[in-house]
Order: sequence, then C-alpha cells, then structure tokens
Amino acid sequence: MRNLVVLEHISLDGVIQAPGGPEEDTSGGFAHGGWIAPYGDDISGKFLRKQMNSPFDLLLGRKTFEIWEPYWPKHGDIWPNVNKATKYVASNTRTSSEWQPSVFLSGDIAGEVAKLKQQQGPDLHVWGSGELLRTLMKHDLVDVFWLMMYPVTLGSGKRLFADGAIPAVFKLTESAVTPSGMIVENYERVAE
Repeated sequence: MRNLVVLEHISLDGVIQAPGGPEEDTSGGFAHGGWIAPYGDDISGKFLRKQMNSPFDLLLGRKTFEIWEPYWPKHGDIWPNVNKATKYVASNTRTSSEWQPSVFLSGDIAGEVAKLKQQQGPDLHVWGSGELLRTLMKHDLVDVFWLMMYPVTLGSGKRLFADGAIPAVFKLTESAVTPSGMIVENYERVAE
C-alpha cells in the first residue's frame, strides 16, 4: 500500500499559491508569486533534496501538471526523478502528454486515488495542486503532510485548508528550523 504525501510550501497565513515564481499562478489577481525566493538556504535545500531523491510517483492536478510539463523535461539535471516518476494527473479535459510516463485520471478522482493507494509502488507525492488537495482531504486520503512553512504572511491567495478539513490526528515525526526562518514539518497520520 502506498502513502499519499502532500508536500507544500506554505506561508504563515496558509497560502500555497505560486511559491516558485511571479507567473506561476496569477489567478484571482494573485500578485505575490515567487514568495519563497528570499528564504532558500543550504538547510532547506538539504530537506528538499531528501524528498526529491526519495522514490515516488507524482499525483498532480491538471493546472500544476501544465506548469511543470514544459519545464521539468528540460531541467532533469536539477531533479532527475521527476522525469522518471509516473505522473498521475487529475483532469477531466486532458488525456495525454508527451511528458511520460503520464496517466490521466478523470471522473471519480477520489475513487481513482483510493485505488492507486492500494497498489504496490512508491509513495504518491502531491506538490501544489490546490483544487486536487481539497478533494483528497475531503475524502480522507492524505497520509502525510510534509510542510515547508515560511516566515511571511501574504494576506491573499489560495490556502491549504481553505475549505476546512475533516477531523484527523497527525503526529509530528520530523521538524527543523532553517537559518532563514523556514520551518520544515513532517506530520504523519495516526491510526484512529
């Protein structure tokens, strides 16, 4: 059985929108894209590399996939595993991609993801993908939250728990504070 691991860059006020760059996701008039840039340091890089180098398949929403699809095939030297990983994409409009291996999921996404979790294989990593995350959390499919919390408030933007969350208990299994003030937190679901 696979774990579903949510990996998010998150501000103190819960924003997960467009951490990587100004044009990443401007929906809703979001003008703070690239907000994580001032906080990179060797320690945060070490934690990111640990996740990037672990065995995984990706589970992405269509919008995140379409941001990554033109970028990562050309930058495999930075993150070789992203191109090797199977990319499961939640989409009711896309059915194929040149970025392989890719599998498109449609219809009952929660049901499809529940089936994927029962299969043998590496953990399923979810990066970004805010709309997909709401569906996953609503259906109690998240096993691990691996959060990188930054010492900044943004005031607006898409939030991780925008629609609330179902009652669940998680255990902190790892944490660290980087020199730039970022807190890396790993929360694993506790069996009820």
